[in-house]
Amino acid sequence: MWEGRKMLKVINSGVETVVEDWPGRIGYLDNGMAASGAFDNVALGFANLLVGNPVNEAGIEIAGGYFEAEFGVDTVIAVTGTDMKPTLNDQPIRLWESMKVKKGDVIKFSYFGQFGFRSYLGVAGGIDVPVYLGSKSTCIFGSYGGFQGRKLQEGDVLKFGKPAVSLKGYKERKVKKERIPKYETEWHMRAIPGMNAYPDYVSKEGMDYLFEHAHKIQHSSNRSAYRLEASKINLFTRKDGGVAGSHPSNVLDHAYAIPGALNICGDTPILLIADGPTLGGYLCALSVIYADLWKIGQGTPGRDFVRFVYCTPEEAVKARKEQKELLSTKSLI
Repeated sequence: MWEGRKMLKVINSGVETVVEDWPGRIGYLDNGMAASGAFDNVALGFANLLVGNPVNEAGIEIAGGYFEAEFGVDTVIAVTGTDMKPTLNDQPIRLWESMKVKKGDVIKFSYFGQFGFRSYLGVAGGIDVPVYLGSKSTCIFGSYGGFQGRKLQEGDVLKFGKPAVSLKGYKERKVKKERIPKYETEWHMRAIPGMNAYPDYVSKEGMDYLFEHAHKIQHSSNRSAYRLEASKINLFTRKDGGVAGSHPSNVLDHAYAIPGALNICGDTPILLIADGPTLGGYLCALSVIYADLWKIGQGTPGRDFVRFVYCTPEEAVKARKEQKELLSTKSLI
């Protein structure tokens, strides 16, 4: 029987490094438990494909940078996402490609790149942590899942799972150049209006503003919510929230369609994401479609902008199918 081996020792945990899979912990929103999961499922998916894992296997998500660790065994790895100038034994690593590493090798990341905010480290066999309610993902705000329910710390030792293929016969892979996602500083995210939108809650001018304005991501963003700059106009059709409260953004408590719902709290639009709240008393004006959720995770707080693009449900379904096709071995060479 295969047993996970101690194979990665954390030397520097960096800004925020966690174990995440995809799509996370599904089916527990009614119990107040967010799905968590990788912020950028496309980058994680490619990291897994490159090392022979299922596309949804657990990897290491590195936000901000400065992660450093030592391998305790020979294996195959891949680094995807933003370019944090990663090195192996102080030699540069090429992104979006697989490579072999040896016992004692040290991988090190600098900080987030000119475009994007998160890197992903995929390892053959995936990260061997307990499956909690169907997922290996870490929920930081709930302190469960992943590695002891928290961010990685200096001295932590992670185990790897059993590789799906023999490492002896493994050939290096890379993502086709045209299939590598395009990273920007203004992220265009397709979105569908609702559940609380025009005309009952948000005015036509308000919806136009949400869809036409470039919203800067605030520094006060994290794995539960990406706060955008406060709106510069009155978004609402109502003078107040009625029995729900004095502000027109108030509604009687209802479920939030996370991840991807745009919550309006006062005058501040907030994207509710991985570890976000599952219900509350503020309206949700639109929802980012599944196929574009990965872009939220690469938005850099305090620097990047978000621009919402109107999308129909039919277009959203088509985009989801296209992403499934993208995250396949057809994208590799």
